[in-house]
Amino acid sequence: MRPRQLEYVVAVAEEGSFTEGARAVLVSQPALSHQVKALEQELGRPLFVRGPDGARLTPHGERFLPHARAALAASRAAVAAARDTARLEGGELRVAALHSMAMGLVPPALGAWRLAHPAVRVALTEYAHIDLLTAAMAHGDADIGVGTEPAGWSGPLRVLGEEELMLVLPADDPLLRRPGGVPLELLADRPWVLYAADFGLAPLLAKVFAHAGFVPRAAARVHHTATAVELAAAGLGPALVPADVIGARHAGHSARPAAPILRRLVAFTRDDPAPAARAFADLLAAHARPTP
Repeated sequence: MRPRQLEYVVAVAEEGSFTEGARAVLVSQPALSHQVKALEQELGRPLFVRGPDGARLTPHGERFLPHARAALAASRAAVAAARDTARLEGGELRVAALHSMAMGLVPPALGAWRLAHPAVRVALTEYAHIDLLTAAMAHGDADIGVGTEPAGWSGPLRVLGEEELMLVLPADDPLLRRPGGVPLELLADRPWVLYAADFGLAPLLAKVFAHAGFVPRAAARVHHTATAVELAAAGLGPALVPADVIGARHAGHSARPAAPILRRLVAFTRDDPAPAARAFADLLAAHARPTP
């Protein structure tokens, strides 16, 4: 059963004859009759009673006609939706992002997207670890991922820039006013606000601390960078957080480490990405801030 056959059945039913039905759908009458006959054989029931004065539906045809019309409407709606999506005039864009990206780079791009493509819905899902984000992309749960470089990703990948990690301290800490940045080894004796072992930043910071020559003591272990900012600003211990996570309220609590800590940011998709995913990658690149 093909959509064209359903279209022929509807045309004959509406026009009352095979000749007029063929004229309505712009095919020859023999071709239309052949297709309707093939459909009747597939169904095992006649749909029309043929006569010299035209064609009328059989009881089976009367029951079949509403379903044929509904199937044609659904098919046409599916085609229209696909075309709208290709033209960015409809559909949905599913974005998967690391927490810090969802607080920093992604919102300005989403704002620009809403203005440029208001008919395309957006669904955003946050992830704490790049491995979880990568798994979601591989399973088809999102159209575009925004985060750090995913290990082993074979699909398209676009470098957006680098994310800087900043040191957060209480506002009265004299190290905030130290010229040239803060060497982390000056904080080796303090307890730190650290991240839980399964959080995405934990492996990077373990390397950073090892390079600085110490293993930090934990005052707290958290799962959210925003929590780390609040605790560090309150004086529980220093924390290293992505710059985009530090809002205006805590701008006076941050300083750059003497040795910059940077993460490369990328947007990545599966092979043959949808037009919406490609367009959003362009917006992300346009809104990415240059590395300090």
